[in-house]
Amino acid sequence: MDISGLNNKLIAVLGYGLEGQATAKYLLKHGIKPVLFDQRPWEEWSYDEQNAIKKLGLNFIFGPDCFKELEGFNIAFRSPGIKLSSLNLAHFVKKGLVITSQTKWFFENSPGKIIGVTGTKGKGTTSALIYEMLKQRTSSTSNLEPRTYLTGNIGKAQPLDFIDDLKPNDWIVYELSSFQLQDLEQSPRIAVVLMVTSEHLNYHKDVEEYVEAKSNITKHQKPGGFAVINADFESSLAIGRQGKAKKLYFSRKKVEDADCYVQGSQIVAKDFRFPIANLQLKGAHNLENICAAVLAARCARADFDAIKSAIINFKGLEHRLEFVAEKAGVKFYNDSFSTTPETAIAAIESFSEPLVIILGGSAKKADFTGLGKAINASKNIKAIILVGEEAPKIKLSLGQGYKGQIFEGAKNMPEIFTQIKSAASAGDVVLLSPACASFGMFKNYRDRGEQFKNEVLKF
Repeated sequence: MDISGLNNKLIAVLGYGLEGQATAKYLLKHGIKPVLFDQRPWEEWSYDEQNAIKKLGLNFIFGPDCFKELEGFNIAFRSPGIKLSSLNLAHFVKKGLVITSQTKWFFENSPGKIIGVTGTKGKGTTSALIYEMLKQRTSSTSNLEPRTYLTGNIGKAQPLDFIDDLKPNDWIVYELSSFQLQDLEQSPRIAVVLMVTSEHLNYHKDVEEYVEAKSNITKHQKPGGFAVINADFESSLAIGRQGKAKKLYFSRKKVEDADCYVQGSQIVAKDFRFPIANLQLKGAHNLENICAAVLAARCARADFDAIKSAIINFKGLEHRLEFVAEKAGVKFYNDSFSTTPETAIAAIESFSEPLVIILGGSAKKADFTGLGKAINASKNIKAIILVGEEAPKIKLSLGQGYKGQIFEGAKNMPEIFTQIKSAASAGDVVLLSPACASFGMFKNYRDRGEQFKNEVLKF
């Protein structure tokens, strides 16, 4: 279905966050007036938000039970956080309601070529790096040259903001979560599957459902496409085996089976070598992301000069192992985006200096056994600051093996820094890599990271 197919239909936008707002804007641009739905009660929206909604001139139904009013609607654009399996949406689907999403609509109607990137972690970093590699050889000002766009959870623009401007030779690098992938019936031309472990089990009923949702990135690929797959994780391999695209593999461990891999002090691919010492991007796990980006960019016919230039100049993304400052001889790193044990382990393994690490947050049904083993195996962790509701569970995972200091009880970032002052000294690294979601003490991972950085400046 294209945009003309929405004429004379009753259209709903489910969820009025950033994606819902972009969807409404797109529909209005094409003369379609949707009805807005959001479970957040009207009185909880700010005065400015209420005014902005009223100015749209659209009908809206807000409140916890709003989706019960979908009777009679033809098409609903679902925001990612709304589960397909909940809220009795199946009841309305049986009655003829077609549920789509911004991502699904984009895949069905974009004339450009899509590079989709998914994984438990690393999506943003890899997507941004691929974008920089392709941008080196494309022009955003000429109508004759292909242009490159970055979108998804990371891009500056929502995909429907620029879909009408796309041409067939344009490239779109699209960061894709399991929420966005779960109902796709088309896959990108180039699919990148990074490390896939357990995540979002507060949303998906189990790991199998989570992996199944991500499998749509490769499942519908056709001959002529490419699947770039992390060979070090079984779930990634399972996703990568699906579809009919050509398979390319990257690895930090399985050199003999990989098309791009880490070998000693270099990243190696066919006709390509890059010294790890020249990287600004920190973290051994990011070597996997660089390998993935190299293969994806080559599939999109980027040349090696553009690829090397992008790698040399890439410093990483905010809140992802971000160096903040050195204060009183102590180096501070903000890895607030780390919301799983696996990413915290990767961050810990990135340092050889004495380490003070901040762990904990809200629950996501994570298993911290591996994190506990990694901490006990590490020789440089001198102190752990445990926060949030997952603190007891993380502490339990340490068993009797950890011999360093443990600080507990901090209720906010200033209190965390009071404990840091007792634990850290010149030559140490202080690492915020919580392995947990942020809710409770903080609004989100960005708020957590920003508060951390603000306190560093006062240290």
